Amino acid sequence: MKIISSIIFSFLLLSCAAGKERIFIGSTPAGHVVRAFLGIPFSDSVDFIRWKIAIQDNKYTLRCNYGIGKPNTNGFFDGGKWVTFDGSVRKEKNYYYLGSGDKTLRVVELNIDLLHILDPENNLLIGNGGWSYTLNNIAPLGTDRLNLSAKQTILKDSMVFQGRTPCGVPGIIPSGKLCYKLKWYFVLYAEKNKPAMYKVLGTPWRQEGGRVGAWKIIKTSDGRITYELNDEHGHALMDLVKLDENILLFTDRQGKLLVGDEDFSYTLNKKR
Repeated sequence: MKIISSIIFSFLLLSCAAGKERIFIGSTPAGHVVRAFLGIPFSDSVDFIRWKIAIQDNKYTLRCNYGIGKPNTNGFFDGGKWVTFDGSVRKEKNYYYLGSGDKTLRVVELNIDLLHILDPENNLLIGNGGWSYTLNNIAPLGTDRLNLSAKQTILKDSMVFQGRTPCGVPGIIPSGKLCYKLKWYFVLYAEKNKPAMYKVLGTPWRQEGGRVGAWKIIKTSDGRITYELNDEHGHALMDLVKLDENILLFTDRQGKLLVGDEDFSYTLNKKR
């Protein structure tokens, strides 16, 4: 039965990858790479950019809204400004190259559900405490597939990751509780190149002053690296898959990569 299920899922992935339009949404910072591609003047004050990209075969259509965020809303003052255009797509393995005139935007397909914007050297762009550079499929299949293989390097005494996500991190927000977003600030400590303790600050445990526990690294034969954070009883609390040295992404307990929405992704960015 498991083999049959795998065959069916593989067929669905192939069907989605060929011919059918896929639409990705998300909100990103307004860094140099995306400003240059979208033609947003570097003199403009921009808090974030909201994206919608439709990709079908070798073509794409892009629509972006950007500006200064209006407090207590998910929109912009005066509705923000818009950029809309289409262009050609070239794909090499898991990398997409979106062309617009003499400009190119590089994007990597993490899996069928998630894209991440790259710099000119094909490195994952690093977001900030508010937004990441991950874009989310509006009709996700839900898969544990990951097209990137991260390398485990020497651990520093402490690493800090931050971000904002939707409320769907498993086991964090009780069912039925009102929630719009979760703010995260992770400090991962290491001793002699081995995981030690962690401290998490943010929305879920704001009143308690954060959460502490132990974390460990799980490696699989396919090169996947997961940071598992355990509670005070040693039970798994959260799982973060490593995309590279600067980017982590939440998964569920089965290893499926979580897919965000137009406002937030499930990505954490290393604080620089």
